Amino acid sequence: MKQRKVAILAGKRIPFVKSMGEYLGYSNYDLLSSAFNSLVSDQKMEGKELGDFISGSVMNHPFDWNLSREVVLGSKLNHQTPGLNIQRACGTGLEAANLIALKIASGQIEVGVAGGTDTNSDVPFIGNRKLTHKLIELQNAKSLSEKLKVVLSISPKLLKPLLPAVKEPRTHKSMGEHCEMMVKEWQISREEQDKLAYESHQKAARAYEEGFHDDLICEFAGLKKDTITRGDTSIEKLSKIRTAFDKSSAGTLTAGNSTPLTDGASVVLLSSEDWARENNKEILAYLKDVEVAAVDFVQGAGLLMGPTIAVSRLLERNNLSLQDFDYYEIHEAFAGQVLCTLKAWEDAEYCHNVLGRKEAMGRIDREKLNVKGGSLALGHPFAATGGRILTTSAKLLSQKGSGRVLISICTAGGMGVAAIVEK
Repeated sequence: MKQRKVAILAGKRIPFVKSMGEYLGYSNYDLLSSAFNSLVSDQKMEGKELGDFISGSVMNHPFDWNLSREVVLGSKLNHQTPGLNIQRACGTGLEAANLIALKIASGQIEVGVAGGTDTNSDVPFIGNRKLTHKLIELQNAKSLSEKLKVVLSISPKLLKPLLPAVKEPRTHKSMGEHCEMMVKEWQISREEQDKLAYESHQKAARAYEEGFHDDLICEFAGLKKDTITRGDTSIEKLSKIRTAFDKSSAGTLTAGNSTPLTDGASVVLLSSEDWARENNKEILAYLKDVEVAAVDFVQGAGLLMGPTIAVSRLLERNNLSLQDFDYYEIHEAFAGQVLCTLKAWEDAEYCHNVLGRKEAMGRIDREKLNVKGGSLALGHPFAATGGRILTTSAKLLSQKGSGRVLISICTAGGMGVAAIVEK
């Protein structure tokens, strides 16, 4: 069966904000529903039955166990639209789009929505597992004496709640600590990282001034734009920020050249060409292909180097070179991670030993990188970043009229997700 083309029709997100601030008191359901309902309204899809809604979050709350379906049930869509929760760390949003696209390409569905949401302002307190076991014993105890025995065996230490930590379970290191190891290996300086962060903020500020983000963002909690962009920052200001992960003189990662913990949500509408035509929808661009890869960071590979492999495979499958793109949307978890990725593609030894290539993939034109600002300036709500980047890519090509965008997203667990968008 011939694979069908997958059209990107529209995207919507709520403003991205620093965690523990403006969205305190709101849940993932609240965030995702706002973006989803705005998309439904803008696209006049009230009462329509879609093929699927696939979304997810990284910071999952036990109450969100059927989040996607609940968002559908709370919307004005036909409630016979299914919902599916997924999670691939920071690649969740792009992976959701991949799954919707595969369903459309194979003919399973005609139209669907991909999404992602995350809030660190509503993370659940977690009880000690041993306390859970004791409470089960207490429930199963038959007599008063048995119950008293269980109660007396509960240590006060077990009553202390735990909070989810953004650390790798296998190494007990945070993503920032891993990135510090990477920039040392690839000899990326503090100055280079601060420069990339500065450029990201400048590009994002200019994009706001020209109104690029206006129709992509819906109002939520009284906000109409992201709160993280700092158009007034400077290299000098960034250079004065203290290091965040390696506090020694060798440390280079700071709050200025790393993404802050962020709350936000995004959704993207994808369809077949037939559905778009029948429903009078403009096609912004097409989601051509997606690739996922992983590295063995436990044995020493760079935690955030997965995209180097994913992109290499993706380009080989599509007979493209790294230079065959009009724009590059590379997720900026850290400025250092982006620079390590770019340097790896320029390194013949890495490309041979890790990517299995005969020569280096080469340089990209840095003028084409994250031209409307990246995650350093816009924020990074883990599962929502993929939707933001995919919608941005589609709009860029729609405005240009033709071309190709390369998307690259690093994730926790040593994974990377890459995609090609074209028009």
